[in-house]
Amino acid sequence: MAASANKINLSGLARKLVLDGLLEAEAAQEHFRGALKKKQPFVAFLVENNLVPSSEIALAASQEFGVPLLEIDSLELDIDIVKLVKSDLIRKHHALPIFKRGKRLYIALSDPTNLQALDEIKFAVSMNTEAILVEEDKLAKIIDRTLEEMEGGLGDMDDDDLDELENLEVADEEAAQEDEGGDIDDAPVVKFVNKVLLDAIKKGASDLHFEPYEKIYRVRFRIDGVLTEVAKPPLALSSKIAARIKVMSRLDVSERRVPQDGRIKLKLSKTKSIDFRVSTCPTLFGEKTVMRILDSDAAALQIDMLGYEDAQKETFLTNLHKPYGMFLVTGPTGSGKTVSLYTGIAILNQVDINISTAEDPVEINLPGVNQVQVDERTGMTFEKALKAFLRQDPDIILVGEIRDLGTAGIAVKAAQTGHMVMSTLHTNDAPQTLTRLQDMGIQAFAVATSINLITGQRLCRRLHPEYRKPLEMPEESLLDEGYTEEDIEKGVKLFEPVTGNPDCESGYKGRCGIYQVMNISDAMKRLIIEGANAVQLADQATAEGIWDIRRSGLAKAMQGVTSLTEVNRVTIE
Repeated sequence: MAASANKINLSGLARKLVLDGLLEAEAAQEHFRGALKKKQPFVAFLVENNLVPSSEIALAASQEFGVPLLEIDSLELDIDIVKLVKSDLIRKHHALPIFKRGKRLYIALSDPTNLQALDEIKFAVSMNTEAILVEEDKLAKIIDRTLEEMEGGLGDMDDDDLDELENLEVADEEAAQEDEGGDIDDAPVVKFVNKVLLDAIKKGASDLHFEPYEKIYRVRFRIDGVLTEVAKPPLALSSKIAARIKVMSRLDVSERRVPQDGRIKLKLSKTKSIDFRVSTCPTLFGEKTVMRILDSDAAALQIDMLGYEDAQKETFLTNLHKPYGMFLVTGPTGSGKTVSLYTGIAILNQVDINISTAEDPVEINLPGVNQVQVDERTGMTFEKALKAFLRQDPDIILVGEIRDLGTAGIAVKAAQTGHMVMSTLHTNDAPQTLTRLQDMGIQAFAVATSINLITGQRLCRRLHPEYRKPLEMPEESLLDEGYTEEDIEKGVKLFEPVTGNPDCESGYKGRCGIYQVMNISDAMKRLIIEGANAVQLADQATAEGIWDIRRSGLAKAMQGVTSLTEVNRVTIE
């Protein structure tokens, strides 16, 4: 009954794709529901998730509905025509006005059955509308490029563009602490900061850096793990920008001598909001501010999207479902540890399981999981949260990070007394985690008997599938990089990025994980109890056929997912 209740009667383009064999009927139903859940056009959902090629969708739509198919890359857009429709309406429907004839406006769409888009635009501009079919991926790129040009992206800003900001009055730092509903919301600095935040979200940045120096002030975004300079506002704005960010994150504007931590919630729409974790630090020439974007909607909590190799995925899932023990994820800051942990939590999150987490901060909200925000200022530490959890009948406990002996000790005891404990550590790889816990003061026997699995990981940039080219390397060089004779016999095909593209300058888009997934075997336990060091433990892992992070990266390069240069960037010490 539940399955039939959720069934959707497919019509229009979705039905055509099923009839043409481009989608299975059940898959089409599932994807249709996924698009509705994300409030995204069906075609955009299919293309964004690489479910059906954009060109095949466009060809099927053109044949079925008799709508002309336009090669939009060859069209020179008139910005004045685009401006007839508001940008939020263009983004909502993935619909772009491209030209008009008399009282008729022609709209580029990837789904000609999207009558709602045509009707809403018709009502908004008081003109008749007609659909022109365009491939979704090309349409998405030109919409982003056109709207960025209209709105003025930060990437092209320099001191000359912002000269007028220097000469305008902005509320002083004490006044900035007053109600934000006043005149301060109209100040140029306020608009500049808001634009930086929105631009960072649009570009897919993970971190924002506001950096004052002796003679310059710059703003940088970390995109796909690499910092890129996006703006150089006048140096005189340094303190005003820092004050504005402090007001937004409810920090003490008058305190500039010590670091402060705060949080901003930016509401983009009625249903969409994004949090920023804010950290300020006094430097020689002013306060540097770093903001981490915490977008729980962007976190892909599906194990197949994380990039584990088949054997690694099987090991991950096998240990995840054990009733007790420790499940540890390690790696440097920004290596995707939280997403890996929460992917496991999402798999285990069932109505008959009690899950409690202690985090600093809570980055991803999951219904059905009891999440506690750690706050040192109020005395809510990881150690206190863990003690409280053990009195609340837990099945699974997640500790955001094991930082000290007290937290580590309670976590180990919980793992030894029938609880599954999941956590992270900042170590370089899985074997070093075992010795790190002993360095903290945990006895070797306790380490050996409590830990089930350790995953070490890094994130490397993905090659854009349209902007890559083959890389030829001699066998000697391949062997030097770490490939084996067996790899070379099978054929090592490597790719490198093609740079300088209008919509993908670096040749990379998105990131993928590379992993060392190490379960603790009986032989490994004996070595730990005997006092083996990290090198000996790593040798044992290799003897058991466990790939280290470097080897996983080389495999990703062979698969064409990333480049050898990128693997070297994140794995060579």
